[in-house]
Amino acid sequence: MRSEKLRHYSQKFPMSRNEPRTIWLVFVLVLAAANSSLFAQAPAATLELSHPAQAADGAAANNTPLTITLQDALERARANDPQYHSAITDLGVAREDRVQARAALLPGVTYNNSYIYTEGTGQPPACALSSTCPASRFIANNGVHEYISQGNAHEAVSLTNFADYRRSSAALAQARAKAEIAARGLVVTVTQTYYALVIAQRKYSTSQRAATEAQRFLKISQQLQNGGEVARADVVKASIQSQQQQRDLQETQLAMQRSRLDLAVLIFPSWNQNFNVVDDLQTPEPLPPFTDVQVAGKKNNPDLRAALAALAVANHQVSAAWGGLLPSLSVDYFYGIDSNKFATRVNGVRALGYSAVATLQIPIFNWGADRSKLKQAELRRDQARLELTHEQRQLLSHLQQFYEEASVARAEMESLASSAELAAESLRLTNLRYQAGESTVLEIVDAQNTLTQARNAYDDGQVRYRVAVANLQTLTGSF
Repeated sequence: MRSEKLRHYSQKFPMSRNEPRTIWLVFVLVLAAANSSLFAQAPAATLELSHPAQAADGAAANNTPLTITLQDALERARANDPQYHSAITDLGVAREDRVQARAALLPGVTYNNSYIYTEGTGQPPACALSSTCPASRFIANNGVHEYISQGNAHEAVSLTNFADYRRSSAALAQARAKAEIAARGLVVTVTQTYYALVIAQRKYSTSQRAATEAQRFLKISQQLQNGGEVARADVVKASIQSQQQQRDLQETQLAMQRSRLDLAVLIFPSWNQNFNVVDDLQTPEPLPPFTDVQVAGKKNNPDLRAALAALAVANHQVSAAWGGLLPSLSVDYFYGIDSNKFATRVNGVRALGYSAVATLQIPIFNWGADRSKLKQAELRRDQARLELTHEQRQLLSHLQQFYEEASVARAEMESLASSAELAAESLRLTNLRYQAGESTVLEIVDAQNTLTQARNAYDDGQVRYRVAVANLQTLTGSF
């Protein structure tokens, strides 16, 4: 096959006597190879066209929805929520700030290498021994060539450095408390969003049953009208009720879809709506006594810890500001060479040596800048002290509010469940009485609406208790 292609191209492009045969041979081989590659790629294109269909079949086979529990949702939200990660990032930054502040308290060691060249006078070396014949044009250095290779151990001691380290430690505690606040707040957000979807699904199911019941009653009223047992007004009212239930069904379906989207944004790193949630509202967790909750709130409340840490930060900022008004001490120890030659021995003399410098810096006058910084730090400290007392009062208030909310929600759950059961029984009896001609269509419609409201109220009561417990645990931690 390839020989025929070569013969074809050699006949199509005959060689000239004035051109080398090798050039034409290479040209023909390149064209043949290009043509054969085109033919060779044709089957591959067919395979690529069939690949998306195979991928779609595989995706359809693996299109199993995920089953998400509340704990799964919490773990996923911790990995994907940007506000929670912002608090974790602040915690990491505060931890590194403390490392840097601690390093400022400890001696630092550096190794310096320098070469200093000074323009000479051009005089012979012996002239340098005479005071009337300088060896260089400038006298700032120790010689025409000066080599410095020294290790430097530096230590600075001041009240500001100590205060900065203690301030960074308090700021780390504050960041840790804020990270805990963000974590507990995320629990509340996820709990609300998760159970909002659970309740939306329940309400959608309730709307489906209500629409089915309204449609069934419409058929009953039509049958009774055909039999001459009820008036046309009953059929009209039943038709209105059926249409209203259909509209309510559409609204509940829309609310369910919105709740699903809100939860999907919160727990998935990529767009995914193919999941189911577990309805565990039938097993509410117990509520501990208020005395235990009060003790846990005073001991484990992150808002109170954050306020205490903020006050500690402000106090250490005041100390650091005082450091600008007090003397500071720095000590430097040098070891190495400072010589006219880069060598450890010069003219038989050991060039290695050491020197030490101690500096006491006493502030005298800087136009009131240091006193202004002290005043700023004192103002921040007063504000932090006020916020701490406010946080203490608010903690006691929120503890009582959230506990009473959870207690009332828990006490009402049994009553709401009983109301839902009674409403279902009332609808059943009203239907029987209507078929027997002992009740009106208005009583049927009222019984249907009462049953829907009772079921929705029971579902809302269960979520209310779970959210109240989650809010209470933001102050006390898990119990």
